[in-house]
Amino acid sequence: MDDRRSAAVIGLGSMGAGMARALHRSGIRTAGTDVNAKALQAMERDGIATHRTPAEAAGMADIAIVVVVNAAQVEAVLFGEDGAVPAMQPGSVVVCCATIAPERAKGFAARAGEHGILYLDAPISGGAEKAAAGKLTVMASGPRQAFDAAAPALKAMAETVYDLGADVGIGSSFKMVNQHLAGIHIAAACEAITFARSLGLDIAKVFEVITKSAGNSWMFENRIPHVLAGDYSPKSSVSIFTKDLGIVSDMARANKFPASMAGTALQLFLMCEAVGMGADDDASVARLLAGICKLDLPPEA
Repeated sequence: MDDRRSAAVIGLGSMGAGMARALHRSGIRTAGTDVNAKALQAMERDGIATHRTPAEAAGMADIAIVVVVNAAQVEAVLFGEDGAVPAMQPGSVVVCCATIAPERAKGFAARAGEHGILYLDAPISGGAEKAAAGKLTVMASGPRQAFDAAAPALKAMAETVYDLGADVGIGSSFKMVNQHLAGIHIAAACEAITFARSLGLDIAKVFEVITKSAGNSWMFENRIPHVLAGDYSPKSSVSIFTKDLGIVSDMARANKFPASMAGTALQLFLMCEAVGMGADDDASVARLLAGICKLDLPPEA
């Protein structure tokens, strides 16, 4: 389809579902696939077609948008049994929004190219609300043909698209800088609010004061309400940051770069995962620290 007006979203979690809805709302013919039956049912209620496998979804689209968790899942949905790439028509494009190591992105692009499929390295930022609103930030790199092929979908899903160059892997490198900061800021926010509790302060008032002060951060403002509400249902899970900060640490070690703060934050997330909080919200770092110090936080919802 020469107008590039059909898309398949592979992975319908909190981000992918919102992206699929934004695509559908824009008038792009949209289909979705996921291993979670409830996610498929939610799409169908919104009038979005669903398919059982990535091959079925992508075989009927000219833009395949991959929104899964890690590189192993990207490999499976693109090249595994019933994978998308062999089912796609030459000249179609994969837009990979997963947070993965740059070297993995380069490898996937090369393998897609063997099938005549374009590949855009396009990690995203903004959270579920911006995904649903079509206002994501996309950090993209790849050949001009891939940008052009993906353009209708990018316009529907994103408020800001950064063209970071022709080399696949640059987009993923930018995303890892973002994740370096995001993971550190979450850990710091959780440490700060728990420190405030250790001082006997009203942490709701601390939140009010800090969000109007120089020490505020986007992550403090976004995550600490989870702690105040005692709500650790996963908006973004601990395991995301054990993965992402693990990639940051691997990249830093390979480049002989001393990423000490990222390493400290990674250990906090690993401790959360070790005590069974891996699937919980990443604000669980506060619960971990409170438990170590025998401090009371607001009761869990």
